[in-house]
Amino acid sequence: MGTSHEEVVIGTPGEPAVRVRGLRKTYRTFTLRRVVAVDHLDLEVPAGGVHAFLGPNGSGKTTTIRMLLGLARPDAGTVHLFGTPVPDRFPEVVGRVGAIVENPRFVPGFSGRRNLRLLATAVGVPQTRVEDVLERVGLRERGADQFRRYSLGMKQRLAIAATLLKDPDLLVFDEPTNGLDPAGIRDLRATVRALADEGRTVLVSSHVLAEVAQVADTVSIVAAGRLVAEGTVASLLASGRGAQVRVGVGDRSLAARVLAACGWSADPEGPDALVVRGAPGPADVNAALVRAGVPVHALGTTGGDLESVFLELTSGAVPASATRPRDVA
Repeated sequence: MGTSHEEVVIGTPGEPAVRVRGLRKTYRTFTLRRVVAVDHLDLEVPAGGVHAFLGPNGSGKTTTIRMLLGLARPDAGTVHLFGTPVPDRFPEVVGRVGAIVENPRFVPGFSGRRNLRLLATAVGVPQTRVEDVLERVGLRERGADQFRRYSLGMKQRLAIAATLLKDPDLLVFDEPTNGLDPAGIRDLRATVRALADEGRTVLVSSHVLAEVAQVADTVSIVAAGRLVAEGTVASLLASGRGAQVRVGVGDRSLAARVLAACGWSADPEGPDALVVRGAPGPADVNAALVRAGVPVHALGTTGGDLESVFLELTSGAVPASATRPRDVA
């Protein structure tokens, strides 16, 4: 049996699973113009938990992931996995990384179990791992079925099983919910969450925001190949116009003047409350009112969602793959 996941040392304490600095990648179009796919991108993925890598189609997510995995070489910048520079030293960490990029490839006429056994032999892990990972993704009872007879959701689960053969610390899934029905999305989301709860790091790229918000611990948002925001889901919700502070006060008129003096808008809601927009967070609203001697009897947030923050941050951004490419000077 291979080394159990609990016995694996996951890098230096405090060391992020992924650290990217100044990453840049350009491609030539069929007209021989160079287009910027990734533009001086900085990215940091904490060790442990689910990290959502969000951005519109064409924002450079897949290109970035390919560079993380050594499948493409950046024009500039650095990539470190568990503190190790890649692609130059990728062989040192490849055993700690599992990934699904684009469509998983298996032999259609072979069973799911036989496909995994071939992969286990190729990567040098014991055949007993095959049954372990089939059980882990809920496919042990269907392991004898031909791959071609699997549903799309089952094929995706088999792909995850393949990434688990080496018992990796970092899992990278590029748009894993594409084409899945609601049941398949729910199953995949539960699997991703369970993998992270084991202590692994799961990096999931997506443009389907509602699905990611339900499972992510931290988030990076990119637009036109650049990072536009990162942090926890809660901090991003608090930072955007989609997040509003609802404050209950005895004197709405005075409170509105105080908040306006801070540069925030305040609209009445109900008999004794205001909805505040533009403030960093509830604590800032409370502090401003208390300093001005305005009693506060209720405080909270309302109206925020990850999609509204996403749209706010990416509006106006031109995707790297857009019809009007950004040329390299």
